[in-house]
Amino acid sequence: MGSEKVTASLVFTIAVATMGSFQFGYNTGVINAPEAIIKDFLNYTLEEKSEEAPTVGLLTTLWSLSVAIFTIGGMMGSFSVGLFVNRFGRRNSMLIVNILAIAGGCLMGFCKMAESIEMLILGRLIIGVFCGLCTGFVPMYIGEVSPTALRGAFGTLNQLGIVIGILVAQIFGLEVILGSEELWPVLLGFTIIPAILQSIALLFCPESPRFLLINRKEEENAKKVLQQLWGTQDVTQEIREMKDECARMLQERKVNVLELFRAPNYRQPIIISIMIQLSQQLSGINAVFYYSTGIFQDAGVKDPIYATIGAGVVNTIFTVVSLFLVEKVGRRTLHMVGLGGMAVCSLFMTVSLLLKDQYHWMSFVCIGAILVFVAFFEIGPGPIPWFIVAELFNQGPRPAAMAVAGCSNWTSNFLVGLLFPSAANALGAYVFIIFTAFLVIFLIFTFFKVPETRGRTFEEISRVFEGPGANRYTETNPVVEMNSM
Repeated sequence: MGSEKVTASLVFTIAVATMGSFQFGYNTGVINAPEAIIKDFLNYTLEEKSEEAPTVGLLTTLWSLSVAIFTIGGMMGSFSVGLFVNRFGRRNSMLIVNILAIAGGCLMGFCKMAESIEMLILGRLIIGVFCGLCTGFVPMYIGEVSPTALRGAFGTLNQLGIVIGILVAQIFGLEVILGSEELWPVLLGFTIIPAILQSIALLFCPESPRFLLINRKEEENAKKVLQQLWGTQDVTQEIREMKDECARMLQERKVNVLELFRAPNYRQPIIISIMIQLSQQLSGINAVFYYSTGIFQDAGVKDPIYATIGAGVVNTIFTVVSLFLVEKVGRRTLHMVGLGGMAVCSLFMTVSLLLKDQYHWMSFVCIGAILVFVAFFEIGPGPIPWFIVAELFNQGPRPAAMAVAGCSNWTSNFLVGLLFPSAANALGAYVFIIFTAFLVIFLIFTFFKVPETRGRTFEEISRVFEGPGANRYTETNPVVEMNSM
């Protein structure tokens, strides 16, 4: 296809799908602002039940559990992606799992009224499972409904949904809005509203054309969906590509998770997928957000929550920048620029944190480094890992690959959340040196191992991994040699 039309139907379909990403962002960010108020609720509830004040250790454990159980749910959800998408389809899977969002939201929304800590923790677990599933469904669906030339730009919208969700959670979490003693259950339960809205809107969205043709053998339906979404009658080339993929799938055995690591043509892309997901979580982005409130406070910012919201705004702006760059510059280049920029910023953060007590102005260097660090994250390591995995695999292994990649992301997210506070206490400012080392390792890996996927069909990308003869791909895109792994 030459010039790609962006139809209203395509924009609507992708916007509805990204509500799942919004949910993930919102539920990630929502727990931070009302921390003190929720700890008071835990304290009061335990005291009512046992008639004696709980220990600080018990309170800290319950609070940590309320935060961490979300990522445990995410790990469980992300690993179950294949069970849903192959059986129910991409769109219907997104529709079905909104039941989890509504159930989790109700449990959290009514936990204060019921004076139940169990409801809060169970609600966070269920919403985590839901978000884990969304991190698989949304990029897969967007990748499969988007025209090849726009797949990267639309794939970035998944990350835009996440960062807008985090920003909305931070703003709603302000004490003057929903972060008050009376309203914090509403803040946590708000997640029900986007779930209901998305469920209604999904009824007007089509199923993925690749799923219809390849999994359901409904060629006419797939053709109609492509014509409706892409605004063109001539979709024979895409249908032919899907049929070729379908023919290849029939020759291959059904791909499960173990098969991804055993088969030589899947081993390279699955290792790349895992490494790219790790590069997102081990880049130190969550640690920076964790640390930012304290740093802003040290720098003399009166109300650090507003500075943190400022970082959220930078997050959103640079995700939009990435949206425009990803089809011009390419995934691989943007990912490397992002990793390199973050490595430099984390060195600046280390130096400024060490010197801020001697030189007051170093606090402002540190704030600058944080904001630029966040900007570089959103240019590459933020959006690209989510959609590049869907690009590296064709229809057969894609659900299993998305499950493995998603699980790696959630697991590393959980480990950073668990280990970072102890590492920060032990190492102080030097903790960012660890992230600098990781960033450099991932930069070198991306340079040598990650192929450029911009402008290629799924079929062409999967051919890159099929042995030494298929490593070259001649087109206007840069040639990327795949070294044997």
